[in-house]
Amino acid sequence: MTNDASVPNRALVADPDPVRHAETVAALAAAGFVVRSAHDAGSLAAALESEPSDVLVVDNDLREFLPRNSVPVLLLLDPENELDVAALEGWTIADFTYRGQPPAFRVHRALVLIARAAERTRRRSEAESLRESLRKVSAAIRSTIDPGLIARHLVDGIGEALGAEHVWFTTFPDARVPQVRAEWNAPGLVPGVLPDELTDEIARFALAERLWAEAEVQPLPKRAPAGERGGAGALGGAGAPSASVVVPVGEGDLVLGVIWIARPDTAQEWTRAELGLIQHVSGNLAYGLMQSHLIGAQQQVMYKLQELDQAKTDFLTTVNHELRTPLTSITAYLDMIRTGAGGPLPAGVGRMVDVISRNAERLRRLIEDMLTVSHQDSSGDLQLSRVNVGPLLRLVVSTLQPLADSRSLSLTVMHAPETMTVQADEAKLEQVFANIISNAIKFTPDGGHVAVSSGITSEPDLVPSVVVRVEDTGVGIPETEIEQVFTRFFRASNASTAAIPGSGLGLAIAHDIVERHSGRLDVESALGVGTTVSVRLPLDTES
Repeated sequence: MTNDASVPNRALVADPDPVRHAETVAALAAAGFVVRSAHDAGSLAAALESEPSDVLVVDNDLREFLPRNSVPVLLLLDPENELDVAALEGWTIADFTYRGQPPAFRVHRALVLIARAAERTRRRSEAESLRESLRKVSAAIRSTIDPGLIARHLVDGIGEALGAEHVWFTTFPDARVPQVRAEWNAPGLVPGVLPDELTDEIARFALAERLWAEAEVQPLPKRAPAGERGGAGALGGAGAPSASVVVPVGEGDLVLGVIWIARPDTAQEWTRAELGLIQHVSGNLAYGLMQSHLIGAQQQVMYKLQELDQAKTDFLTTVNHELRTPLTSITAYLDMIRTGAGGPLPAGVGRMVDVISRNAERLRRLIEDMLTVSHQDSSGDLQLSRVNVGPLLRLVVSTLQPLADSRSLSLTVMHAPETMTVQADEAKLEQVFANIISNAIKFTPDGGHVAVSSGITSEPDLVPSVVVRVEDTGVGIPETEIEQVFTRFFRASNASTAAIPGSGLGLAIAHDIVERHSGRLDVESALGVGTTVSVRLPLDTES
């Protein structure tokens, strides 16, 4: 079918009767048609293959040779022929006329069929255009979690897509969606006056609730001029042309809001396709609003948690500072006492001073651990440099040797002879090894053994690594608790039972630092036998 009025319509006439065939061809040609002919099944098939047609005028005897397509079909029947309605439904657009009727009538029916086909094409094009426009509205709704923008996308998009005069939307009080309202008015128009059915909040909710329960929309009749209105008439009176429509918005069994769309009085009545598409958009709207409300609530919780976390960090920083000040004074006076600044110490007082000094040192380490934990999540860029692991291990072991000696422990360090260099923050890496080795000493009974070893591994398909192992003959960790040893403040049950002092922060801090160095920290342990902690760090291969 041609859309250009200057292009003649094309007809294919298929009729085995030569007289009737000639009459039909002549009448169509006189009406401006370009006509092609067929007289039997073979010529009909060839004609259908060769060129398109806008209408097929076919005798009933050749009907079975017609394909099922969208080209309009006009059948020529005898009055005694039984009309096969099912056959007519097989074609998209079809009609019939009797063989004895004047040729001009056939032309008229052919023109009607072509007009019907053109109208069908126009409607399908409009429906597809509307579908695409509303698809964009749904996409815009899904593109944001801002409730105000969602409502704005809805009213603007629907108003422009449907050629409306006014679009109005509101939600009802509900814990699942935010309270939002939006309105769109066509350019040059003042805000629309809501119909009586929507002005009262209670009535508005009742109407939307009923429509949602019935899975319907509600067309409203055109409103008479103000001076001609009677009482509040029934909604959508029989036969009343619809100028506006009410669409419920809901989810599950509950209604969440309502949309009102008003079109010009000259607009056609609402089609089923239009109403279906609007309902589809309202479904996307409900989902978008619920998601935005949920995400918004989650964000508020996240912001609150961040505030609490910052408050915790500030509190720990303040407490650490307040604890360090008196502790510094305590250790300073202890040093003065040891050096004899206060005179000779009475017998036995020296041992007491040693106990005070050891506990002051424990308190200092605990304060430092707490400060490290408070800054783990927020601080921190690493100050990377090339660090040789061997000398660093010897330094840490020498620092902790007095602690091992006080427990009659054997503390040894062995490492490969070659240089083992890693890219690391030396201060933090020293803290890792100090935490691990001091833990081993603390959890190993008097007379036990702690061995520190290191070397380079180069396994297939893996980056060469420096591996440091700390093995002890301590109390071990219950198998069911090994996975929890990197949790802050966690202490193994046997350590608590044996009253072994500690904060449960040492391994957690070490694990965090090693991971930030792209390394790995592993723990193997057997209860009553001992524990092995391994630190694996990427080898620095640069010269």
